[in-house]
Amino acid sequence: MSPHLTIWRWGPHMLVSILHRGTGMALSIGGLFLLTWFLLALSGSAQSWETFTGFLGWKLGPVPLILLGLVALTWSFFQHALSGVRHLVMDVGAGFELRTNKTMAYMTMIGSVLLTALFWAVLLGKGA
Repeated sequence: MSPHLTIWRWGPHMLVSILHRGTGMALSIGGLFLLTWFLLALSGSAQSWETFTGFLGWKLGPVPLILLGLVALTWSFFQHALSGVRHLVMDVGAGFELRTNKTMAYMTMIGSVLLTALFWAVLLGKGA
C-alpha cells in the first residue's frame, strides 16, 4: 500500500481529482460514441437520422433511461470542464492553500450540478 494513503485524510479535493479522471473517461467513451453516431446519422440517409433521433426519444418525448444517460454525460462534461479550470488555476501556482483548495473543489461539484440542471431546464423547456 502506498504510504500516502495512511497519511492523508480523505477530502473533497481528492474526490474532484478522481472525478476528473472518471468524467474524462466517460466523455471519451460515451461522448465519442454519441458524437460519431450523430455525425454518421447526419451525413447518412433520412432513415439513419430517424434511427438516431428515435433512439434518443426525440420523436415521442424523452425516454427516461436515455435521458438519464444524456444528463449524466452532460454532468460529466461540466464537471470535467470546471475541474480543468481548477487544475489550470493550480498550474499557475494558486489555490494550494487547504481552505482555498477545498472551496474550489466544492465549487466544481456544485457548479457542475447547477450548470447541468440549467442546461436541461433550458433544453427541455424549448421542447427539444
